[in-house]
Amino acid sequence: MCGAVRFAISGPPKMMGTCHCSRCRKLGTSTIVFVERDQFTLVDGEGEIETVVPVPPFTYHRSFCRACGTSLGEPLSPEASFPINAQCLDDDPGVRNAFHEHEADRPMWAEG
Repeated sequence: MCGAVRFAISGPPKMMGTCHCSRCRKLGTSTIVFVERDQFTLVDGEGEIETVVPVPPFTYHRSFCRACGTSLGEPLSPEASFPINAQCLDDDPGVRNAFHEHEADRPMWAEG
């Protein structure tokens, strides 16, 4: 949001999905796109990325911008494929939501 962290993705992400667990909803990363390491470039702001290491039984790390608090997904992940917050994308990613996870945790007010 503030521009402190900037990245580029070459080509469409691998897929898009939405997680409805309370942790993802509260972090603001419910809808994510999965990108391949070789299509992702962190252009600027690596030093502005803060990563939260989860308390077990949770396993996914979550990162956010230190300057504005925007949730980023996992841009510093060492994995070959990793999630990025779809809300951080400026343009149409070229993929549509392929799955919903933890449907039982979806709040009653959430539609669609």
